[in-house]
Amino acid sequence: MRYFAVLREQRGLEEERVETTAATAAEVYEELRRTHRLALPAGSLRVAVNHEFKEWGEVIRDGDTLAFIPPFAGG
Repeated sequence: MRYFAVLREQRGLEEERVETTAATAAEVYEELRRTHRLALPAGSLRVAVNHEFKEWGEVIRDGDTLAFIPPFAGG
């Protein structure tokens, strides 16, 4: 599991290993959101599975790497 930008700040970690029974990327994020009180809803993020952007309904498998990426602006 990898966190970027505001999610990294809220979680206090850049990455962690997570054990879950969730079947999809969306279910994993909602589980983490509840557990760690992450502020952003899934609809405002992009999800990457194994370094490729995917849809939230992507089925995950043991050993997959997920990254939750909030929008950010350049300057």
